[in-house]
Amino acid sequence: MDPRFRGDDKLRGDDKLCVDDKLRGDDKLRGNLKNMMDLRNKRVVVVGLGTSGLDASMLLSNAGAIVSATDSSDNVLIRANAERLKEKYIPFEIGSHSESFMKGADIIVLSPGVSKESIPVKYAMRNFIPIISELELGFQFITAPIAAVTGTNGKSTVVSLIGEMLKAQGKNPNVCGNIGNSISGEVPNIGPNTACVVEVSSFQLEWIVDFRPKISCILNITEDHLDRYASFDEYKNTKFKIFSRQRNKDFIVLNHDDKAIKALDIKFQAKRFFYSMHDEVDGLYLDNEKVIFKKGKIKKILFELPEANLKGDYNKENILAATLVSYLMGMDPDIIRLAISNFKGLEHRNQVILKKNGITFIDDSKATNIDAAKRALSAVRGKAILIAGGRDKGADYRIISDEIKSKVKGMVLIGEAAPLIEKAFKDMVPIKKAQTLDEAALIAYQLAEKDDTVLLSPMCSSFDMFRDYKDRGNVFRRAVKSLK
Repeated sequence: MDPRFRGDDKLRGDDKLCVDDKLRGDDKLRGNLKNMMDLRNKRVVVVGLGTSGLDASMLLSNAGAIVSATDSSDNVLIRANAERLKEKYIPFEIGSHSESFMKGADIIVLSPGVSKESIPVKYAMRNFIPIISELELGFQFITAPIAAVTGTNGKSTVVSLIGEMLKAQGKNPNVCGNIGNSISGEVPNIGPNTACVVEVSSFQLEWIVDFRPKISCILNITEDHLDRYASFDEYKNTKFKIFSRQRNKDFIVLNHDDKAIKALDIKFQAKRFFYSMHDEVDGLYLDNEKVIFKKGKIKKILFELPEANLKGDYNKENILAATLVSYLMGMDPDIIRLAISNFKGLEHRNQVILKKNGITFIDDSKATNIDAAKRALSAVRGKAILIAGGRDKGADYRIISDEIKSKVKGMVLIGEAAPLIEKAFKDMVPIKKAQTLDEAALIAYQLAEKDDTVLLSPMCSSFDMFRDYKDRGNVFRRAVKSLK
């Protein structure tokens, strides 16, 4: 591992912190977390029994904590995870939260889906019980340096691409976090010399305390999750917490082309690098498809951007971000270029399913916000029939009015948000509604003509009709393949 990324620089030392106090959170909640690594006989309540909650419970139990877990939901997944807890003699409650269940807790660990308005959070705040996120818990057990990536869109693609770059160089990376395998669950697989790459969501950052990546990266920040946050500023500031504990030996990687990031006015001590598609910056930028690294007056051409499976300008941004992080980790530019060429992309992310009668069908089920759909439409050649809808997240759909007017010849709407989306675009394009995604795929196929694209890019979360975006994407794929 390159010395720029080694973990031997006293990562938990006292070198100067990165930013001012306004992003560090409430230090009163830190409480006894200074001794967090010694969890023996500490009473810890885990809130949420999804994958990350189960992993957190198992990690805590193995560390000697007195663990219990609570989840307000009651479904097949939660019951299956509760059975796993039963095997370890870990108490649990499902279907509701009760204050009596949390009585006597020394620490509360929150899964990402738990909001600040939940009963456990309010109980903890009233009783001055320290709260941490599952991300923070996992971090406390890891000695390896971490590269952490957040942003509204592109996180999974970038961390996966970084992982492939590391593999191509013969490293054994561990890619975890919001991508699906929690950092708490991966603790046994992460040693001091592991190249640890973590996808981080705003939900996970809400309750961090000491989480400190060696390299932090913010890809973009656009309106999302406004059903959870009071304002865009609150959402944005939560994202910025990714570097709130970084110090002067760490690195920050930022997208110079993103308006919200470019306007960032925070004091930095960590070494800051940008990447840009358009401007010459300290960091990485494009010049006639040449990828150039610049630091002060020194410039170095790393390679010429290869033909890649990732299409669209937004994916060029993702490639630049992954390249800059990997280069700061000490990766060889030729290896980075090779990994870019070979990377196939991820399922349900602007992925072509098939072509039928001259019509291209694209699964972009991961587009759970409006900006993601905007990016997908920008990559469409010709005209699109857009399938959209799901559970509304509070953002303004009219943000993509220009793309709707220029790229979309018809829309098919599903789910709870269908009336809101129809209201936003009914004067721009023809709109039809469907009760199921199978019906929507059929209607879209009937509306489409040769050289058109049928694009599932919902702009909404999937939880009104599906388990998650993967389930939604798989249903769409089956529906498309069954079309006559």
